[in-house]
Amino acid sequence: METVVITDGKYRSSIAAARALGRAGYQVVVTQTRKDASLEPPVFASRFVARGRWIQGAAADPDYPHRLLDVLEEYDHPVLFCVGAVTLNTVARQRERFAQACDFLIAPPEVLDQLNDKETVHARCEALGIPVPREYTGEPEGYPVVIKPHCGEKFGLKARDRYRVARDRPEYEAALAAMRAYDPSPIVQQKVEGAGAGASLLLDRDSRLIGAICHRRIREYPAAGGPSTCCESFYDETMIQHACRLLQSFQFVGLAMVEFKGDCVLEVNPRIWGSFPLTEQAGSPIAVRYAQAAAGAVLDYQPRDYDTGVRMRFLLNDTAAMLDYLRHGRPGPFFQGAADFFRAKEALSCREDPAPMRRYLRNNLLRR
Repeated sequence: METVVITDGKYRSSIAAARALGRAGYQVVVTQTRKDASLEPPVFASRFVARGRWIQGAAADPDYPHRLLDVLEEYDHPVLFCVGAVTLNTVARQRERFAQACDFLIAPPEVLDQLNDKETVHARCEALGIPVPREYTGEPEGYPVVIKPHCGEKFGLKARDRYRVARDRPEYEAALAAMRAYDPSPIVQQKVEGAGAGASLLLDRDSRLIGAICHRRIREYPAAGGPSTCCESFYDETMIQHACRLLQSFQFVGLAMVEFKGDCVLEVNPRIWGSFPLTEQAGSPIAVRYAQAAAGAVLDYQPRDYDTGVRMRFLLNDTAAMLDYLRHGRPGPFFQGAADFFRAKEALSCREDPAPMRRYLRNNLLRR
C-alpha cells in the first residue's frame, strides 16, 4: 500500500485531503508540530488516517526539516502533501534533500516568491493580456481603492488584515500609513466590484494542467472583506485558461488558487487554499491526482470532473459572518445564510467519518 504523509494537520484542509486519499486506498499519515497546536487536530480522529504523528517543536524551527525527514524516512518513499505554507516553503528550499525521501509537487522557492508578490503577478498578467485591476503609482484618480502589501503572508498578517479599502482621501491616507508599517511601498489598486471567485489548479512536474476546480464566494468574514465562510462550486473555462496561462508562465508545479473578482486576477495563493474542503464536498479528484502525479504518473486533464452548484459552509465561521452582515445593515446575506442551514453542506461533515467534525467542535469549545 502506497503512503501519503499530510503535514500540518491543524488546518481544516487536511481533513478533506485525508478522506480523499484514504478512500483511494492510500495509507494516510498526518503530522503536526506540537508548538503549533495546543489540542489534538481533528484530522487525527478520521477513520481514513492510519496514524497521527506529533513532531516536536514548531514548523518554523531550524531543525524542523530534520524532524520531518525522520518521519518520512520511516516509510517507503511516500508522497508528501504539504498543507501549511511554512512546511511548503521549507520543502521548496530543500528540494534535493527531501526528494531523496519522498515524492512531491512543489515549485522552487523563487517561483513561490514571485507568485506571492502581488506586484509581480500584476505585471505578468498585463504582459499576458489577462485582465487586472487598474493600479496607481501616485494618488488615486478615483475611489474606492484597495491598499495592500506585496506579500501580507510574509508579515504574518491574517487573510482579513492583508488589505485595506479606502473610499475617500482621509481613509486612503490612513490605510496607506497602516500598510507602510509592513511594506514601505504598498500596492494601490482600483477596487473591483462583484463577488470573488477562485480557480484552483493542479500542475504536474512539467507544468501541465491535470486538475482544476472553480468556486465563488457567497459570504465572508468579516463582512467588509475576509476569508470565505460559504462558497459554491461552478465551472468557468475562461477563468481556468487565464489561471493556467499565468501559472505556466512561471513554470509553476503543484497546487495553487488564482483569485478573481469579475474577470480580473487579484492575486495567487501558490499553496493549499482555505476553501480546499470544497474539493471533497464537490467530488473533485484533485487530491488523489496530486498523489498520482507526484509519484510519477502521467495524467491528462479532465474538465468538469466535479459537481457544480455544490454550496459549502464552515458552520462556526459562517454563523459569525451572518451576524456581521446583520450588524452592518445587510439583512439579505443573513437570511440567505439561514436558508443555507438546510441546503449547504458543512465543510467538515461526513456521514461515514463523523469524528473529525465532533473533535473540531469540541476543540473550539475548549479554546473558548
